[in-house]
Amino acid sequence: MPDLLDHYLACWNETDADARRALIDRFWTADPSYLDPLAQVQGRDALDAAIAAVQSQFPGFVFSPAGPIDAHHNIARFTWGLGPEGAEPVVVGFDVVITDNEGRIERVLGFLERVPS
Repeated sequence: MPDLLDHYLACWNETDADARRALIDRFWTADPSYLDPLAQVQGRDALDAAIAAVQSQFPGFVFSPAGPIDAHHNIARFTWGLGPEGAEPVVVGFDVVITDNEGRIERVLGFLERVPS
């Protein structure tokens, strides 16, 4: 799972709609689920729309790792930050990712640790 975090963040950072969808199709299962305190989506189309909505809410911000990835079997957890490139993150979250046997993302359970008011 060493590339999982890179693949995951690449999907969230890709602002070109076609390129983002290609990444989702490549790195996520056919019917993924994503759940955090602000969103609950099922399927690639809904995931793509959720990512686009976050990018619209935080234009110019990027997701970056905020620590190491911890993984075993087909489960990984990691902390990420969202903010201007090279600056202190405005939003910090913690995600648990479950992959299928081929390493594609199947389910994400997200937690928000710091959100702007």
